[in-house]
Amino acid sequence: MRRLIARYAKECSTHLEVITVWDDEMEKEELPHDKPHIKTISHSHPAAIWFKRKMHDDFGVVVEGAFDNRPLVAHERFLAKLHPMRKSFTKTSVEYADYRPYKYETVRGDGVFEVAVGPIHAGIIEPGHFHFSQAGEDILHQEVRHFYKYRAIEKMVEGKTLAQAKPIIERISGNETIAYQIALRDIMLQAANTELPESNRKYHAMLLELERTIHHLTDLGFIPNDAGFGAALSVASRFSEDARRQMHSLTGHRFGFGAIDFSSHQINPGAMNGYIDTLEESLDFFEKWIVDIPSLWDRFDTTGILDSKKAIQYDTVGVVARASGVEIDRREERFYKEHGFEMAIQHGCDVAARFKIRLKEAKNSAKMMRNFLTKECETVKIEEIEDGEYFAYSESSIGELFMNIEIRDGVIERFFARDPSFINWQALHLMMPDNIIADFPLINKSCDLSYAGNDL
Repeated sequence: MRRLIARYAKECSTHLEVITVWDDEMEKEELPHDKPHIKTISHSHPAAIWFKRKMHDDFGVVVEGAFDNRPLVAHERFLAKLHPMRKSFTKTSVEYADYRPYKYETVRGDGVFEVAVGPIHAGIIEPGHFHFSQAGEDILHQEVRHFYKYRAIEKMVEGKTLAQAKPIIERISGNETIAYQIALRDIMLQAANTELPESNRKYHAMLLELERTIHHLTDLGFIPNDAGFGAALSVASRFSEDARRQMHSLTGHRFGFGAIDFSSHQINPGAMNGYIDTLEESLDFFEKWIVDIPSLWDRFDTTGILDSKKAIQYDTVGVVARASGVEIDRREERFYKEHGFEMAIQHGCDVAARFKIRLKEAKNSAKMMRNFLTKECETVKIEEIEDGEYFAYSESSIGELFMNIEIRDGVIERFFARDPSFINWQALHLMMPDNIIADFPLINKSCDLSYAGNDL
C-alpha cells in the first residue's frame, strides 16, 4: 500500500489544481473555478479527510464521497462565504459569519456521557479541543478539534521572497524550527541550482540532531510525569535545559532561529565534544534509573495502543509510526547512515514503545552529533533564484516534514507545508478505546504532537 504524504490545492489563472503527494509519485488534477469537484481518497486513506476539509475551507474545493464534510479551519464564526486562500480574497472582504454550532462525533447509549477537554488547558500547552464519549471512566471515542491557533501562514508569505519569508517559516513550530529551516534551505538550493558543501551539511545536520535531543529529553520527563512520576520530569528537564543552552551557544538563540543559513561558521569541537560526553553520561544514568521502576512501566505497557495495521492505514510518521513497527524516517539515506544513523523501531505499539523510541533516538543523536562535528563551514553564494515549483523534506523530532513552494516572478506564489502532526493528530483517537480518561494526558504526551505546526 502506497503512503499518502499530502493533498492540497492551489489557484492558477485559469483553474484550480489539486496536488496529491504519494511516497512514489505526485498527481495533479485541474478543476474549473466555478465547480471545483474531486473524488475522495479518504476511504482507503482516512488521514486524507483533514486535507479534504482544509481544501474546502481554503479554496472551496468539493470532495465528493467523503465521510466528513464539516469545516476544519473555519470555526463557528469564521469568515462568511469566503475562501481565504483564493487570490480574490482581500483583508477588506472580511466579514464574520453567523454562529454555526459544530457537531461533534459522539457515541449514543444508556449511561454514555460526553466530556469536553480544552481548548483552554490547566497547563501552558497550546489550545486544542478533545471531545470524549465516556461510559464511566472508560473512553468509548475521542475527537480532536484544532485550528484555534490558525495564523494563515500560507497566505501570509504570498508575495514575499524566500529570504523575507524565512523568519516566518522558521517560527511555524517551536519544536521544529531547525527542521523547517532545513526544508526551506533545500528549496533555496534547488531554486538557485547550488550545492551545499559537505561541511555545511554536517553542521546543519548536527543542529537538527540537537533539536531532536532537546525535545526527546523534554518528553522523557513529561511522559513519566503524566503517569504520576514527577521526579523524571525534574531530572530530564535539567538535561533538556543543558541541551537548549548548547543550542544557544552554537546559534545565538535557544530555539535556533536563523541558525540555518549560507554564511561561514566557526565551531569549537572541544566544547561540543565535552557537551556530548555529558549528554551520553546523562542518558546512560537516566536509562538505568527509569527502567528499574516497575510501577511506571505498569502505566506505560499496553496503554494507548496503535497497532501497525492502523498506523499504516492512517499514514502515520515519526515516533508514532516507528513505535508501531513502521520503518519510516527521512534520515534513512546514505549521508546519515555514514554518520551513524540507526533507525529505532519498536513493536509494542503503546506508550512504553514511544518512550523507548525517544530514549534510543536521543542516544543515537548524540552519536551522530559527534560524527557531524566540523571545525567550520563555508560561505555559500546564492545566485539568482529561478521561478519554479520546489519540494523538500526533513525529519523533525516529531516526524517527516513536507514543504512545497512555488516561486513566480521571484516571490512566493504558493506555500504549503505538511507538518507531521497534521497526519498524526488524526490517529490519536485510535489509541483511546480500552483506556480510562485519566490516561488521556499520558497517551497524548507520548505522541508529543505540535498544535502550532498543525494550525499553521
